Amino acid sequence: ALTSETERKIRMVQLRTVSKREKILFPVVLLLLVALLLPDAAPLLGMFCFGNLMRESGVVERLSDTVQNGLINIVTIFLGLSVGAKLVADKFLQPQTLGILLLGVIAFGIGTAAGVLMAKLLNLCSKNKINPLIGSAGVSAVPMAARV
Repeated sequence: ALTSETERKIRMVQLRTVSKREKILFPVVLLLLVALLLPDAAPLLGMFCFGNLMRESGVVERLSDTVQNGLINIVTIFLGLSVGAKLVADKFLQPQTLGILLLGVIAFGIGTAAGVLMAKLLNLCSKNKINPLIGSAGVSAVPMAARV
């Protein structure tokens, strides 16, 4: 175990409230910066920013709810079915593919542990204590980011 019970019970307070203007400007500014610095990543991050903008603007609430719930599940199912239909076992079950899967599992474990340890390190030099479980929670965003 990387954390103690007292560390897991740390209650964190919200530092400040983020204004509506900041929430709307963030995806726009982020997309502009990414388009200038990393144009190849712009389409992927563009969809991420578009989803954030839909949610935060509040103008297209029904569309935002559909995208967040039903549509993402349907797209994930169809993507899995279409990839699975094209996949043949002799092409997939190769040492190289299994090695990549193993590396992914190892990276997930290292990312989780590193998040916990980084939060513990920040607790040593910060007056506002951070719950180390927050550090590991960021890793759970990876599958969602991959689906986006």
